[in-house]
Amino acid sequence: MRAVIERVGVQNISLLMAIALVVAIIGSQDPLFFTVGNLKVIGTAVAIAGLLAVVQTLVIIMGALDISVGSIAGLTSVTSAMIFTAAGPVLGVVGAVGVGILCGLINGCIIVFGRVNPVIATLATLAAYKGVAQLISDGRAQGYTGADPFFVFLSRGSILGIPTLIWVLAIVAALCHIVLRYTTIGRNIYAVGGNDIASRLAGININRYLLGIYMATGAVAAVAGILITARTGSGQPVSGSEGLELEAITAAALGGAALKGGKGTIAGTILAVILLGVLINGMTLLGVNTFWQNVAKGALLVAAVIIQQLRSGERRIGLPG
Repeated sequence: MRAVIERVGVQNISLLMAIALVVAIIGSQDPLFFTVGNLKVIGTAVAIAGLLAVVQTLVIIMGALDISVGSIAGLTSVTSAMIFTAAGPVLGVVGAVGVGILCGLINGCIIVFGRVNPVIATLATLAAYKGVAQLISDGRAQGYTGADPFFVFLSRGSILGIPTLIWVLAIVAALCHIVLRYTTIGRNIYAVGGNDIASRLAGININRYLLGIYMATGAVAAVAGILITARTGSGQPVSGSEGLELEAITAAALGGAALKGGKGTIAGTILAVILLGVLINGMTLLGVNTFWQNVAKGALLVAAVIIQQLRSGERRIGLPG
């Protein structure tokens, strides 16, 4: 039993127990919760936020943060739709990913060469990218992709009975897990987050890793933006991407990624994404107001951070009690 606990991890076991508890409570109140259709709804609903949570985990493990992912998703959603209208789906996807990588590169350059705190830097670009998306779209939805076979496949298609959106999340999560667990790049990411000074002395080019991580984050945020376009049938400058950064950070923190860096797993983040998806879906089925759902997300983020503080034994930074 101890070997199983050590292999799975206390954090992941706690999340599995929480998921089981929430499922049992909601399922006892509404039998529709257990239908295959509703389970697919949960999966597709969390796919976009899950993508951002997975890549946010890499950023957090490295000791940084990216608050601009939601805005990048909105900007690339508009970009994909506008290019699609002019040149077709292939160039629409390529153009959107290119814009996402560029946004990530800008974030990285501000942090690395401007020596700006990642939170402040990406808070600024969150506003900037959102503004650019609204400027180029005139604040309105752009294009129409609802009749294109590729975008229809992304939004409503399935492989082996599993929605395409879930496959996209699974592939990205698997790639990130492999990088973190089985490559030198992954080991260096953990090392930089755990102790950047020792990592620099060991010869790790921290600036290069920061630039690479933020560019990868931008690319995945672009994929999320493309999925938003597919789901809504048009490029959305704000709708569909608003608040995604909070969901991503909440899932990563709830999954065990230490906000101070050096700790976290993709498996934990995915379990946290599932927990959030089940909770929000259940609250919707039970008729809970969406405002209370936002309160629940915020409360979970606070709880996750408090638990991290208690586990790490860090001193309290508030007023003396």
